[in-house]
Amino acid sequence: MPETAKAAPQAAASAPDANRWKALVFIALAQLMVVLDATIVNIALPSAQQDLGISDGNRQWVITAYALAFGGLLLFGGRIADLWGRKRTFVTGLIGFAAASALGGAAQGEATMLGARALQGVFGALLAPAALSLLAVMFTEARERAKAFGIYGAIAGGGGAVGLILGGFLTEYLDWRWTFFVNIPFAVVAAAGAYFVIREPAGSRNRSSLDIPGVILSTLGLVSLVYGFTRAESDGWSDSVTIGLFVASAVLLAGFILVESKVKAPLLPLRVLTDRNRGGVYLSLGLAVIAMFGLFLFLTYYLQIVKGYSPVKTGFAFLPMIVGMIAGSTQIGARLMTRVAPRLLMGPGFLVAAVGMLLLTQMEIDSSYVGLLLPAQLLLGLGMGTAFMPAMSLATHGVEPRDAGVASAMVNTSQQVGGAIGTALLNTVAASATTAYIKDHIATAASKPQQQLVQLQGMVHGYTNAIWFAVGILVVSAVIALTFVNTGRPGGATASGRADSEDAQDEVHVPVVAH
Repeated sequence: MPETAKAAPQAAASAPDANRWKALVFIALAQLMVVLDATIVNIALPSAQQDLGISDGNRQWVITAYALAFGGLLLFGGRIADLWGRKRTFVTGLIGFAAASALGGAAQGEATMLGARALQGVFGALLAPAALSLLAVMFTEARERAKAFGIYGAIAGGGGAVGLILGGFLTEYLDWRWTFFVNIPFAVVAAAGAYFVIREPAGSRNRSSLDIPGVILSTLGLVSLVYGFTRAESDGWSDSVTIGLFVASAVLLAGFILVESKVKAPLLPLRVLTDRNRGGVYLSLGLAVIAMFGLFLFLTYYLQIVKGYSPVKTGFAFLPMIVGMIAGSTQIGARLMTRVAPRLLMGPGFLVAAVGMLLLTQMEIDSSYVGLLLPAQLLLGLGMGTAFMPAMSLATHGVEPRDAGVASAMVNTSQQVGGAIGTALLNTVAASATTAYIKDHIATAASKPQQQLVQLQGMVHGYTNAIWFAVGILVVSAVIALTFVNTGRPGGATASGRADSEDAQDEVHVPVVAH
Protein backbone atom coordinates (compact mmCIF):
# COMPACT_ATOMS: atom_id res chain seq x y z
CA MET A 1 0.00 0.00 0.00
CA PRO A 2 1.28 3.50 -0.82
CA GLU A 3 0.21 4.75 2.63
CA THR A 4 2.29 2.08 4.35
CA ALA A 5 5.26 2.87 2.16
CA LYS A 6 5.11 6.45 3.31
CA ALA A 7 5.11 5.47 6.98
CA ALA A 8 8.87 5.60 7.61
CA PRO A 9 9.65 9.09 6.27
CA GLN A 10 6.48 10.49 7.80
CA ALA A 11 7.26 8.98 11.18
CA ALA A 12 10.59 10.82 11.09
CA ALA A 13 8.79 14.04 10.25
CA SER A 14 6.14 13.61 12.93
CA ALA A 15 7.93 15.70 15.58
CA PRO A 16 5.68 18.54 16.76
CA ASP A 17 6.06 21.80 14.84
CA ALA A 18 8.15 24.24 16.89
CA ASN A 19 5.89 27.12 15.79
CA ARG A 20 2.62 25.39 16.70
CA TRP A 21 1.82 27.74 19.63
CA LYS A 22 2.51 30.82 17.49
CA ALA A 23 0.31 29.28 14.81
CA LEU A 24 -2.46 28.83 17.40
CA VAL A 25 -2.53 32.63 17.91
CA PHE A 26 -3.34 33.29 14.24
CA ILE A 27 -5.74 30.34 13.95
CA ALA A 28 -7.57 31.57 17.07
CA LEU A 29 -7.67 35.13 15.68
CA ALA A 30 -9.25 33.91 12.45
CA GLN A 31 -11.77 31.77 14.35
CA LEU A 32 -12.63 34.77 16.54
CA MET A 33 -13.33 36.83 13.42
CA VAL A 34 -15.66 34.18 11.97
CA VAL A 35 -17.57 33.67 15.23
CA LEU A 36 -17.74 37.42 15.88
CA ASP A 37 -19.28 37.93 12.48
CA ALA A 38 -22.06 35.48 13.23
CA THR A 39 -23.37 37.74 16.02
CA ILE A 40 -21.78 41.20 15.63
CA VAL A 41 -24.38 42.06 12.99
CA ASN A 42 -27.22 41.27 15.45
CA ILE A 43 -26.52 44.49 17.36
CA ALA A 44 -26.13 46.56 14.19
CA LEU A 45 -29.18 45.03 12.49
CA PRO A 46 -31.80 47.59 13.64
CA SER A 47 -29.57 50.50 12.43
CA ALA A 48 -28.61 48.80 9.16
CA GLN A 49 -32.23 47.82 8.51
CA GLN A 50 -33.39 51.44 8.84
CA ASP A 51 -30.48 52.88 6.84
CA LEU A 52 -30.80 50.48 3.91
CA GLY A 53 -34.61 50.25 3.92
CA ILE A 54 -34.75 46.51 4.62
CA SER A 55 -38.26 45.29 5.44
CA ASP A 56 -39.11 43.46 8.68
CA GLY A 57 -39.80 40.34 6.64
CA ASN A 58 -36.35 40.40 5.04
CA ARG A 59 -34.25 41.58 7.98
CA GLN A 60 -33.44 38.07 9.20
CA TRP A 61 -31.88 37.36 5.78
CA VAL A 62 -28.95 39.55 6.84
CA ILE A 63 -28.27 36.79 9.40
CA THR A 64 -29.61 33.82 7.45
CA ALA A 65 -27.82 34.56 4.13
CA TYR A 66 -24.50 34.21 5.95
CA ALA A 67 -25.54 31.04 7.77
CA LEU A 68 -27.01 29.46 4.60
CA ALA A 69 -23.88 29.99 2.51
CA PHE A 70 -21.62 29.01 5.42
CA GLY A 71 -23.57 25.93 6.45
CA GLY A 72 -24.32 24.80 2.91
CA LEU A 73 -20.71 24.97 1.70
CA LEU A 74 -18.77 23.86 4.79
CA LEU A 75 -18.38 20.24 3.70
CA PHE A 76 -17.11 21.43 0.33
CA GLY A 77 -14.73 23.84 2.11
CA GLY A 78 -13.44 21.07 4.35
CA ARG A 79 -12.78 18.83 1.35
CA ILE A 80 -11.00 21.68 -0.48
CA ALA A 81 -8.75 22.10 2.60
CA ASP A 82 -7.86 18.39 2.52
CA LEU A 83 -7.23 18.48 -1.24
CA TRP A 84 -5.60 21.88 -1.78
CA GLY A 85 -3.76 22.20 1.53
CA ARG A 86 -5.08 23.59 4.80
CA LYS A 87 -2.68 26.53 5.04
CA ARG A 88 -3.41 27.70 1.48
CA THR A 89 -7.18 27.31 2.00
CA PHE A 90 -6.95 29.13 5.33
CA VAL A 91 -5.13 32.16 3.86
CA THR A 92 -7.43 32.29 0.79
CA GLY A 93 -10.49 32.18 3.03
CA LEU A 94 -9.14 35.06 5.13
CA ILE A 95 -8.45 37.28 2.11
CA GLY A 96 -11.86 36.55 0.58
CA PHE A 97 -13.62 37.16 3.89
CA ALA A 98 -11.93 40.56 4.19
CA ALA A 99 -13.03 41.53 0.66
CA ALA A 100 -16.64 40.44 1.32
CA SER A 101 -16.61 42.42 4.59
CA ALA A 102 -15.47 45.54 2.72
CA LEU A 103 -18.36 45.08 0.28
CA GLY A 104 -20.86 44.72 3.15
CA GLY A 105 -19.56 47.82 4.91
CA ALA A 106 -19.90 49.87 1.71
CA ALA A 107 -23.40 48.53 0.86
CA GLN A 108 -25.93 51.12 -0.28
CA GLY A 109 -28.92 48.81 -0.63
CA GLU A 110 -30.52 45.56 0.50
CA ALA A 111 -29.27 43.45 -2.45
CA THR A 112 -25.61 44.41 -1.95
CA MET A 113 -25.86 43.76 1.78
CA LEU A 114 -27.38 40.30 1.36
CA GLY A 115 -24.87 39.46 -1.40
CA ALA A 116 -21.96 40.52 0.82
CA ARG A 117 -23.27 38.40 3.71
CA ALA A 118 -23.57 35.37 1.42
CA LEU A 119 -20.00 35.94 0.16
CA GLN A 120 -18.76 36.14 3.75
CA GLY A 121 -20.42 32.76 4.28
CA VAL A 122 -18.71 31.28 1.20
CA PHE A 123 -15.21 32.32 2.31
CA GLY A 124 -16.00 31.45 5.93
CA ALA A 125 -16.78 27.94 4.69
CA LEU A 126 -13.20 27.71 3.38
CA LEU A 127 -11.66 29.30 6.45
CA ALA A 128 -13.37 27.60 9.41
CA PRO A 129 -12.71 23.90 8.62
CA ALA A 130 -9.14 24.72 7.55
CA ALA A 131 -8.53 26.39 10.93
CA LEU A 132 -9.88 23.51 13.03
CA SER A 133 -8.18 20.82 10.93
CA LEU A 134 -4.83 22.65 11.23
CA LEU A 135 -5.21 22.38 15.01
CA ALA A 136 -6.17 18.72 14.71
CA VAL A 137 -3.02 17.79 12.78
CA MET A 138 -0.62 20.13 14.66
CA PHE A 139 -1.57 19.24 18.26
CA THR A 140 -1.59 15.49 18.86
CA GLU A 141 -0.18 15.09 22.41
CA ALA A 142 -3.08 14.76 24.90
CA ARG A 143 -2.19 17.58 27.32
CA GLU A 144 -1.15 20.03 24.58
CA ARG A 145 -4.29 19.16 22.64
CA ALA A 146 -6.43 19.86 25.73
CA LYS A 147 -4.82 23.27 26.20
CA ALA A 148 -5.03 24.22 22.50
CA PHE A 149 -8.65 23.14 22.18
CA GLY A 150 -9.47 24.85 25.48
CA ILE A 151 -8.40 28.16 23.93
CA TYR A 152 -10.17 27.35 20.66
CA GLY A 153 -13.33 26.22 22.48
CA ALA A 154 -13.43 29.43 24.55
CA ILE A 155 -13.24 31.47 21.37
CA ALA A 156 -15.80 29.34 19.54
CA GLY A 157 -18.21 29.57 22.47
CA GLY A 158 -17.53 33.07 23.79
CA GLY A 159 -16.67 34.83 20.53
CA GLY A 160 -20.33 35.24 19.63
CA ALA A 161 -21.00 37.13 22.85
CA VAL A 162 -17.85 39.24 22.33
CA GLY A 163 -19.35 40.16 18.95
CA LEU A 164 -22.39 41.59 20.68
CA ILE A 165 -20.21 43.92 22.82
CA LEU A 166 -18.02 44.98 19.90
CA GLY A 167 -21.10 45.44 17.72
CA GLY A 168 -22.60 47.73 20.37
CA PHE A 169 -19.51 49.94 20.52
CA LEU A 170 -19.13 50.20 16.76
CA THR A 171 -22.82 50.85 16.12
CA GLU A 172 -23.23 53.53 18.79
CA TYR A 173 -19.93 55.42 18.55
CA LEU A 174 -19.00 54.96 14.89
CA ASP A 175 -21.52 53.45 12.47
CA TRP A 176 -23.10 50.05 11.80
CA ARG A 177 -20.82 49.78 8.74
CA TRP A 178 -17.83 49.31 11.04
CA THR A 179 -19.26 45.96 12.16
CA PHE A 180 -18.11 44.85 8.68
CA PHE A 181 -14.95 46.95 8.30
CA VAL A 182 -13.58 45.65 11.63
CA ASN A 183 -13.06 42.23 10.01
CA ILE A 184 -10.43 43.60 7.63
CA PRO A 185 -7.58 44.15 10.15
CA PHE A 186 -8.42 40.79 11.80
CA ALA A 187 -8.13 39.04 8.43
CA VAL A 188 -4.96 40.83 7.30
CA VAL A 189 -3.06 40.10 10.55
CA ALA A 190 -4.24 36.46 10.64
CA ALA A 191 -3.38 35.88 6.96
CA ALA A 192 0.09 37.42 7.26
CA GLY A 193 0.83 35.49 10.44
CA ALA A 194 -0.43 32.23 8.98
CA TYR A 195 1.62 32.65 5.82
CA PHE A 196 4.89 33.07 7.72
CA VAL A 197 4.30 30.86 10.79
CA ILE A 198 2.06 27.88 9.95
CA ARG A 199 3.78 24.79 8.64
CA GLU A 200 1.33 22.08 7.67
CA PRO A 201 2.49 18.51 8.50
CA ALA A 202 3.84 16.77 5.41
CA GLY A 203 1.81 14.12 3.65
CA SER A 204 -1.54 14.89 5.27
CA ARG A 205 -3.45 15.92 2.14
CA ASN A 206 -6.19 13.93 0.47
CA ARG A 207 -5.48 14.19 -3.25
CA SER A 208 -8.45 12.09 -4.39
CA SER A 209 -10.65 13.57 -7.10
CA LEU A 210 -13.44 15.91 -6.02
CA ASP A 211 -16.90 14.37 -5.50
CA ILE A 212 -18.97 16.84 -7.59
CA PRO A 213 -22.36 15.03 -7.15
CA GLY A 214 -21.74 15.00 -3.37
CA VAL A 215 -20.98 18.74 -3.38
CA ILE A 216 -24.19 19.55 -5.29
CA LEU A 217 -26.46 17.25 -3.27
CA SER A 218 -25.11 18.29 0.15
CA THR A 219 -25.20 22.02 -0.61
CA LEU A 220 -28.73 21.98 -2.08
CA GLY A 221 -29.97 19.68 0.68
CA LEU A 222 -28.67 21.85 3.52
CA VAL A 223 -29.82 25.10 1.89
CA SER A 224 -33.32 23.64 1.31
CA LEU A 225 -33.50 22.54 4.94
CA VAL A 226 -32.59 25.94 6.37
CA TYR A 227 -34.72 27.86 3.84
CA GLY A 228 -37.67 25.63 4.75
CA PHE A 229 -37.40 26.73 8.39
CA THR A 230 -37.04 30.35 7.29
CA ARG A 231 -40.18 30.25 5.13
CA ALA A 232 -42.11 28.53 7.91
CA GLU A 233 -41.75 31.71 9.97
CA SER A 234 -43.25 34.01 7.36
CA ASP A 235 -45.63 31.69 5.48
CA GLY A 236 -46.55 29.02 8.01
CA TRP A 237 -45.74 25.34 8.43
CA SER A 238 -48.62 24.22 6.17
CA ASP A 239 -47.52 26.41 3.24
CA SER A 240 -47.01 24.27 0.13
CA VAL A 241 -43.58 25.78 -0.67
CA THR A 242 -42.40 25.23 2.95
CA ILE A 243 -43.47 21.57 2.83
CA GLY A 244 -41.89 21.22 -0.61
CA LEU A 245 -38.56 22.54 0.70
CA PHE A 246 -38.54 20.06 3.59
CA VAL A 247 -39.38 17.18 1.23
CA ALA A 248 -36.71 18.31 -1.24
CA SER A 249 -34.17 18.55 1.59
CA ALA A 250 -34.95 15.01 2.78
CA VAL A 251 -34.65 13.62 -0.77
CA LEU A 252 -31.42 15.52 -1.53
CA LEU A 253 -29.71 14.56 1.75
CA ALA A 254 -30.81 10.91 1.38
CA GLY A 255 -29.38 10.98 -2.15
CA PHE A 256 -26.17 12.49 -0.76
CA ILE A 257 -25.75 9.65 1.77
CA LEU A 258 -26.42 7.08 -0.98
CA VAL A 259 -23.83 8.69 -3.29
CA GLU A 260 -21.26 8.87 -0.48
CA SER A 261 -21.65 5.15 0.18
CA LYS A 262 -20.97 4.32 -3.49
CA VAL A 263 -18.25 6.66 -4.80
CA LYS A 264 -14.53 5.94 -4.44
CA ALA A 265 -13.60 9.41 -3.14
CA PRO A 266 -16.63 10.72 -1.21
CA LEU A 267 -16.98 14.35 -0.13
CA LEU A 268 -17.92 13.11 3.36
CA PRO A 269 -16.56 9.60 4.01
CA LEU A 270 -19.24 7.84 6.04
CA ARG A 271 -16.52 6.53 8.36
CA VAL A 272 -16.32 10.09 9.74
CA LEU A 273 -20.03 10.05 10.65
CA THR A 274 -20.49 6.47 11.73
CA ASP A 275 -17.98 6.73 14.56
CA ARG A 276 -20.26 6.73 17.60
CA ASN A 277 -18.41 9.46 19.48
CA ARG A 278 -18.05 11.87 16.57
CA GLY A 279 -21.70 11.33 15.57
CA GLY A 280 -22.78 12.12 19.14
CA VAL A 281 -20.66 15.29 19.16
CA TYR A 282 -22.07 16.58 15.85
CA LEU A 283 -25.66 15.93 16.90
CA SER A 284 -25.42 17.33 20.44
CA LEU A 285 -23.49 20.43 19.30
CA GLY A 286 -25.95 21.16 16.50
CA LEU A 287 -28.92 20.97 18.87
CA ALA A 288 -27.21 23.11 21.53
CA VAL A 289 -26.44 25.81 18.95
CA ILE A 290 -30.10 25.85 17.84
CA ALA A 291 -30.96 26.86 21.41
CA MET A 292 -28.15 29.44 21.70
CA PHE A 293 -28.63 31.32 18.42
CA GLY A 294 -32.33 31.88 18.95
CA LEU A 295 -31.54 33.20 22.42
CA PHE A 296 -28.98 35.73 21.11
CA LEU A 297 -31.63 37.23 18.83
CA PHE A 298 -34.35 37.33 21.53
CA LEU A 299 -32.15 38.85 24.22
CA THR A 300 -30.83 41.49 21.82
CA TYR A 301 -34.34 42.67 20.92
CA TYR A 302 -35.60 42.30 24.51
CA LEU A 303 -32.82 44.49 25.87
CA GLN A 304 -33.01 47.14 23.11
CA ILE A 305 -36.77 47.32 22.45
CA VAL A 306 -38.40 46.24 25.73
CA LYS A 307 -35.79 47.52 28.22
CA GLY A 308 -34.61 50.46 26.08
CA TYR A 309 -30.88 49.66 26.33
CA SER A 310 -28.45 51.38 23.96
CA PRO A 311 -26.39 49.17 21.59
CA VAL A 312 -23.30 49.51 23.85
CA LYS A 313 -25.25 48.74 27.01
CA THR A 314 -26.83 45.76 25.25
CA GLY A 315 -23.39 44.47 24.31
CA PHE A 316 -22.10 44.79 27.86
CA ALA A 317 -25.25 43.08 29.13
CA PHE A 318 -23.92 39.90 27.47
CA LEU A 319 -20.61 40.09 29.37
CA PRO A 320 -21.58 37.47 32.03
CA MET A 321 -22.11 34.92 29.25
CA ILE A 322 -18.60 35.58 27.89
CA VAL A 323 -17.06 35.28 31.36
CA GLY A 324 -18.92 32.03 31.95
CA MET A 325 -17.87 30.56 28.59
CA ILE A 326 -14.20 31.43 29.04
CA ALA A 327 -14.20 30.03 32.60
CA GLY A 328 -16.04 26.87 31.57
CA SER A 329 -13.75 26.21 28.60
CA THR A 330 -10.31 27.09 29.98
CA GLN A 331 -10.72 26.50 33.73
CA ILE A 332 -13.08 23.53 33.81
CA GLY A 333 -13.03 21.87 30.38
CA ALA A 334 -9.30 22.13 29.65
CA ARG A 335 -8.27 21.18 33.21
CA LEU A 336 -10.56 18.15 33.44
CA MET A 337 -10.36 16.90 29.87
CA THR A 338 -7.38 14.64 30.53
CA ARG A 339 -8.88 13.44 33.85
CA VAL A 340 -12.49 12.55 33.07
CA ALA A 341 -14.37 11.09 30.11
CA PRO A 342 -15.67 13.73 27.64
CA ARG A 343 -19.32 12.80 28.25
CA LEU A 344 -18.92 13.73 31.94
CA LEU A 345 -18.08 17.28 30.82
CA MET A 346 -20.48 17.55 27.87
CA GLY A 347 -23.64 16.11 29.48
CA PRO A 348 -23.48 18.11 32.75
CA GLY A 349 -22.35 21.18 30.76
CA PHE A 350 -25.46 21.13 28.59
CA LEU A 351 -27.63 20.55 31.69
CA VAL A 352 -26.12 23.56 33.49
CA ALA A 353 -26.81 25.63 30.36
CA ALA A 354 -30.40 24.31 30.37
CA VAL A 355 -30.83 25.55 33.98
CA GLY A 356 -29.62 28.99 32.88
CA MET A 357 -32.09 28.92 29.99
CA LEU A 358 -34.84 27.78 32.37
CA LEU A 359 -34.33 30.93 34.46
CA LEU A 360 -34.99 33.03 31.35
CA THR A 361 -38.47 31.52 30.95
CA GLN A 362 -39.40 33.73 33.94
CA MET A 363 -38.58 36.89 31.95
CA GLU A 364 -41.11 39.73 32.09
CA ILE A 365 -41.17 43.37 30.96
CA ASP A 366 -39.83 44.61 34.30
CA SER A 367 -37.44 41.71 35.04
CA SER A 368 -34.31 42.67 36.99
CA TYR A 369 -31.02 42.35 35.07
CA VAL A 370 -29.01 41.54 38.21
CA GLY A 371 -31.70 39.29 39.68
CA LEU A 372 -32.51 37.24 36.57
CA LEU A 373 -30.55 37.91 33.38
CA LEU A 374 -27.08 37.99 34.96
CA PRO A 375 -27.24 34.63 36.80
CA ALA A 376 -29.00 33.01 33.83
CA GLN A 377 -26.22 34.10 31.47
CA LEU A 378 -23.47 32.99 33.86
CA LEU A 379 -24.98 29.49 34.01
CA LEU A 380 -25.49 29.42 30.25
CA GLY A 381 -21.90 30.45 29.57
CA LEU A 382 -20.39 28.15 32.17
CA GLY A 383 -22.34 25.16 30.87
CA MET A 384 -21.70 25.82 27.20
CA GLY A 385 -17.98 26.53 27.72
CA THR A 386 -17.53 23.30 29.67
CA ALA A 387 -19.36 21.27 27.01
CA PHE A 388 -17.89 22.91 23.89
CA MET A 389 -14.24 22.39 24.78
CA PRO A 390 -14.16 18.55 24.88
CA ALA A 391 -16.66 18.43 22.00
CA MET A 392 -14.35 20.43 19.72
CA SER A 393 -11.41 18.18 20.53
CA LEU A 394 -13.31 14.91 20.31
CA ALA A 395 -14.85 15.82 16.94
CA THR A 396 -11.44 15.53 15.23
CA HIS A 397 -9.68 13.08 17.57
CA GLY A 398 -8.56 9.78 16.06
CA VAL A 399 -9.61 10.82 12.55
CA GLU A 400 -7.21 10.11 9.67
CA PRO A 401 -5.26 13.21 8.51
CA ARG A 402 -6.78 12.93 5.03
CA ASP A 403 -10.25 13.31 6.63
CA ALA A 404 -9.32 16.09 9.07
CA GLY A 405 -10.82 18.80 6.87
CA VAL A 406 -14.24 17.19 6.42
CA ALA A 407 -14.36 16.10 10.07
CA SER A 408 -13.68 19.72 11.06
CA ALA A 409 -16.26 20.89 8.53
CA MET A 410 -18.89 18.66 10.17
CA VAL A 411 -18.32 20.44 13.51
CA ASN A 412 -18.86 23.80 11.84
CA THR A 413 -21.76 22.49 9.74
CA SER A 414 -23.62 21.28 12.81
CA GLN A 415 -23.05 24.69 14.44
CA GLN A 416 -23.91 26.89 11.46
CA VAL A 417 -26.92 24.93 10.24
CA GLY A 418 -28.02 24.66 13.86
CA GLY A 419 -27.68 28.44 14.18
CA ALA A 420 -29.76 29.12 11.07
CA ILE A 421 -32.43 26.61 12.09
CA GLY A 422 -32.42 28.00 15.64
CA THR A 423 -32.95 31.56 14.44
CA ALA A 424 -35.77 30.53 12.09
CA LEU A 425 -37.44 27.86 14.23
CA LEU A 426 -37.44 29.73 17.55
CA ASN A 427 -38.41 32.95 15.76
CA THR A 428 -41.44 31.10 14.37
CA VAL A 429 -42.44 29.87 17.82
CA ALA A 430 -41.98 33.35 19.32
CA ALA A 431 -43.84 35.14 16.53
CA SER A 432 -46.83 32.75 16.73
CA ALA A 433 -47.06 33.11 20.53
CA THR A 434 -46.76 36.92 20.31
CA THR A 435 -49.51 37.16 17.66
CA ALA A 436 -51.86 34.96 19.69
CA TYR A 437 -51.21 36.93 22.89
CA ILE A 438 -51.84 40.32 21.27
CA LYS A 439 -55.00 39.04 19.55
CA ASP A 440 -56.36 37.82 22.91
CA HIS A 441 -55.49 40.95 24.93
CA ILE A 442 -55.56 43.95 22.58
CA ALA A 443 -59.37 44.30 22.73
CA THR A 444 -59.24 45.09 26.45
CA ALA A 445 -56.65 47.86 25.95
CA ALA A 446 -58.63 51.09 25.57
CA SER A 447 -55.89 53.72 25.34
CA LYS A 448 -52.81 53.86 23.09
CA PRO A 449 -50.34 53.43 26.02
CA GLN A 450 -52.23 50.30 27.09
CA GLN A 451 -52.07 48.93 23.54
CA GLN A 452 -48.32 49.57 23.42
CA LEU A 453 -47.97 47.78 26.78
CA VAL A 454 -49.92 44.78 25.43
CA GLN A 455 -47.62 44.65 22.39
CA LEU A 456 -44.50 44.64 24.60
CA GLN A 457 -46.06 41.99 26.86
CA GLY A 458 -46.82 39.98 23.73
CA MET A 459 -43.19 40.19 22.59
CA VAL A 460 -41.89 38.97 25.95
CA HIS A 461 -44.55 36.22 26.05
CA GLY A 462 -43.33 35.08 22.61
CA TYR A 463 -39.69 35.06 23.74
CA THR A 464 -40.39 33.00 26.88
CA ASN A 465 -42.45 30.48 24.89
CA ALA A 466 -39.56 29.99 22.49
CA ILE A 467 -37.05 29.75 25.37
CA TRP A 468 -39.04 26.81 26.80
CA PHE A 469 -38.33 25.00 23.53
CA ALA A 470 -34.63 25.91 23.91
CA VAL A 471 -34.60 24.37 27.41
CA GLY A 472 -35.95 21.11 26.01
CA ILE A 473 -33.40 21.13 23.17
CA LEU A 474 -30.51 21.52 25.63
CA VAL A 475 -31.79 18.64 27.76
CA VAL A 476 -31.90 16.46 24.63
CA SER A 477 -28.31 17.56 23.82
CA ALA A 478 -27.22 16.43 27.30
CA VAL A 479 -28.94 13.03 26.89
CA ILE A 480 -27.29 12.48 23.49
CA ALA A 481 -23.84 13.42 24.88
CA LEU A 482 -24.23 11.07 27.86
CA THR A 483 -25.48 8.11 25.80
CA PHE A 484 -23.64 8.38 22.46
CA VAL A 485 -20.23 9.62 23.61
CA ASN A 486 -18.63 6.65 25.35
CA THR A 487 -14.88 7.16 24.88
CA GLY A 488 -12.65 7.25 27.95
CA ARG A 489 -10.53 10.15 29.12
CA PRO A 490 -7.61 10.98 26.75
CA GLY A 491 -5.01 10.51 29.50
CA GLY A 492 -6.61 7.42 31.06
CA ALA A 493 -5.12 3.96 31.21
CA THR A 494 -7.69 2.42 28.90
CA ALA A 495 -8.26 5.32 26.59
CA SER A 496 -4.77 6.76 26.60
CA GLY A 497 -3.11 3.89 24.89
CA ARG A 498 -5.74 3.81 22.23
CA ALA A 499 -5.79 7.59 21.82
CA ASP A 500 -2.05 7.92 21.72
CA SER A 501 -1.65 5.07 19.31
CA GLU A 502 -4.33 6.59 17.10
CA ASP A 503 -2.49 9.87 17.08
CA ALA A 504 0.72 8.06 16.20
CA GLN A 505 -1.07 6.11 13.49
CA ASP A 506 -2.53 9.32 12.12
CA GLU A 507 0.94 10.76 11.74
CA VAL A 508 2.26 7.74 9.82
CA HIS A 509 -0.90 7.36 7.74
CA VAL A 510 -1.81 3.88 8.90
CA PRO A 511 -5.62 3.77 8.56
CA VAL A 512 -7.34 3.73 11.95
CA VAL A 513 -10.92 3.31 10.79
CA ALA A 514 -11.93 0.49 8.51
CA HIS A 515 -13.07 1.60 5.07
